[in-house]
Amino acid sequence: MKGESDGAQGLEELARQLESFVEARDRVRFNSPKNLSMALAGEVGELIEHFQWLTQEQSSHLSAETHEAARQEIADVQIYLLLLARKLDIDLLQAARDRLQTSPR
Repeated sequence: MKGESDGAQGLEELARQLESFVEARDRVRFNSPKNLSMALAGEVGELIEHFQWLTQEQSSHLSAETHEAARQEIADVQIYLLLLARKLDIDLLQAARDRLQTSPR
């Protein structure tokens, strides 16, 4: 499928950009799996904060401001998840496909 290939290429390009960003700021030494997983957990916590006291209905109809804040936190989650996967040599797309295959139906 063309979309899958484009998605994989886009993810690979994003990973390269992130690695360049990290290297340019001399942060490579901090990017251990332990540190990246902790940073990921922190970013997920920040995302949760935007939904913490909302009802189901409210969480489905966010204000423009909250939507943008959630968007930015989701981007942070994506960034740390991708860096962690790269550090552990895990293909995120293949891992997700594999997980779908092994999940109970």
